Amino acid sequence: MKVLLFPGSFDPFTLGHQNIAKRASRICDKLIVAVLENDSKNPLFSLSERKELIKKSLAKYKNIEVISYQGLLVDLYKDTGATATVRGLRSESDFRYETEMALANRLLYPDYDVIFLSCREDLSLTSSTIVKEVGHYGGDISKMVPKEIYEEVSEALRKGRKKHG
Repeated sequence: MKVLLFPGSFDPFTLGHQNIAKRASRICDKLIVAVLENDSKNPLFSLSERKELIKKSLAKYKNIEVISYQGLLVDLYKDTGATATVRGLRSESDFRYETEMALANRLLYPDYDVIFLSCREDLSLTSSTIVKEVGHYGGDISKMVPKEIYEEVSEALRKGRKKHG
């Protein structure tokens, strides 16, 4: 069984994330979307909320499982029996960063492997950070997040504006 691992903080899950997950799910038996527990980033959504939003966004893909993790990615990689990790690339800087991370992980676990998928051109400027920035100022994020979770993300960003504004 070919198992691919798609790790990230996904705060919030974007159309770019959804596109990478959809495409990755077509080249494996099972795709595990692994949500990183990383409170140092001051997340918009709690870990359990992020998992639920991702599950809602990917519900129609039957070979995708959503889990959470903390600690080293290579430990999760070994524990899940992953064949490779999937990483989405938007730019040359993403490629450089992801290559460095892959090499570091390979130092920790020589059997570690990674598959890079380039994002759709129309999503190349979309990131969780951009979604939060645009939403914070009341901009339209409908072309940045999956329609299945648009209302929840918009509401969280509206609440954030009220707290800070």
